[in-house]
Amino acid sequence: MREALRDEDRLPWLETVDEDYEDRPSTLRVALFALLGLALLAALVFGAYALRRQVTEPSKGNGELIAAPEGDYKIKPEKEGGMKVEGEGDLAYAASAGKRPDKARIDPKQLPESPMVMPGKGAMPRDAGGGAVVQIGSFPDKAGADAAWARQAKRFAFLGGLGHAVEKAEVAGRTVYRLRVNAGGANAARELCNKLRVAGEACFIVRG
Repeated sequence: MREALRDEDRLPWLETVDEDYEDRPSTLRVALFALLGLALLAALVFGAYALRRQVTEPSKGNGELIAAPEGDYKIKPEKEGGMKVEGEGDLAYAASAGKRPDKARIDPKQLPESPMVMPGKGAMPRDAGGGAVVQIGSFPDKAGADAAWARQAKRFAFLGGLGHAVEKAEVAGRTVYRLRVNAGGANAARELCNKLRVAGEACFIVRG
């Protein structure tokens, strides 16, 4: 039997050697970092080039001021077009300034007067055969009708010479007092009612 070899008698090349493994980065990781570095470098170079070009490139405009044309800016036409209305626009400016122009109110005295048969003053007969009267109001009592006539006759001069009457009537179970004016004939009644409507009053013709 062989005798066991002593430690100092063993050959070194026959001994088992432990391999040394170095921690080295993988090739894929190195390539990835290299690509990222190249991309960052390219971005920096492109940005520097664009900034330099923007600073050094001259502007296309010359920066000069545009001179205004010689002469008047607005020129009055030789022939003014459209229909010219006297006082047009004056009322709007006056109203905006807080004024109340007289032209905005209707003056009953300026209403056109036409020949009219003027009957005598007094109460109007109820059976005015063939004639026509103008009703200018209906009131719950006679005092209201009389007061309305006093106001209207004072406001409108053409009512002062006409006869009027306050007639009592029953409407839907209620008593009303109708204020009516004797205009004479049908044509005169129409003219009278038209004048009142122009002045903003309500009226209608009642034929006898």
